[in-house]
Amino acid sequence: MSRLATRFGQLKSQQRKALVSYVMAGDPHPEVTVALLHQMVDAGVDVVELGLPFSDPMADGPVIALAAERALAGGTSTLDALNMVREFRKKDTETPVVLMGYLNPVEVIGYEKFTAYANECGVDGVLLVDLPPEEAKEFDAVLKKYGMDQIFLLAPTSTDERIKHVVNQASGFIYYVSLKGVTGAATLDVSEAAARIQKIKSFTDIPVGVGFGISDAASAKAMGGVADAVIVGSAFVKQFAAHAPEQAVVETVNKVKELRAALDELV
Repeated sequence: MSRLATRFGQLKSQQRKALVSYVMAGDPHPEVTVALLHQMVDAGVDVVELGLPFSDPMADGPVIALAAERALAGGTSTLDALNMVREFRKKDTETPVVLMGYLNPVEVIGYEKFTAYANECGVDGVLLVDLPPEEAKEFDAVLKKYGMDQIFLLAPTSTDERIKHVVNQASGFIYYVSLKGVTGAATLDVSEAAARIQKIKSFTDIPVGVGFGISDAASAKAMGGVADAVIVGSAFVKQFAAHAPEQAVVETVNKVKELRAALDELV
């Protein structure tokens, strides 16, 4: 059983909701990331989503786009990000790690080479934002060869036909984008998101996580009430734009504790 399946199974048996944290690899410099991930897991993160720095992150708002710029300026490459997972695995062999990024760097490396090395480093799943299911079969075959999950996005505009198509290919979990916009957007319609998540769950038993627009205890608790996981990124990443790295780590860990406490109130 994969780490993702194991973790979601454990949480379901405990009637708890997963907290999935997005961190940009190498932001603000490579030495920060691995230690930060360990501290976030210790504070209550269940699944790590590690961003692959990319120069044209079309799905991301300014907070994460600037994080990618900082990471790239600091010299972090896609292979460096994979090596960070390898380093993370020296101390943590249980927490699932999902890579989130864009297709271009993976194509440059090559599906087989990228996936083989990601698997060797301890990666559990991959979400490529700009790789739709219709074009993902070749990559999916390679991921399956190495026992890794391919995560797909669904949106408020996804039709029933689209939902069925995605859930038939997805594994690990479904990432539901809670709003029409980019990462870090502020407007979150909880009732609409709840209805859409219920619709998705009527088609599949795969866990559904919800992201985009979740930034505090209230929004995390509201979404945790209807989804299997809440996915938080900009609320963590923005700390590195606002503070020196040491203080940013403290603020990020405190934010994890705030969100974890809110989700645990649902038990």
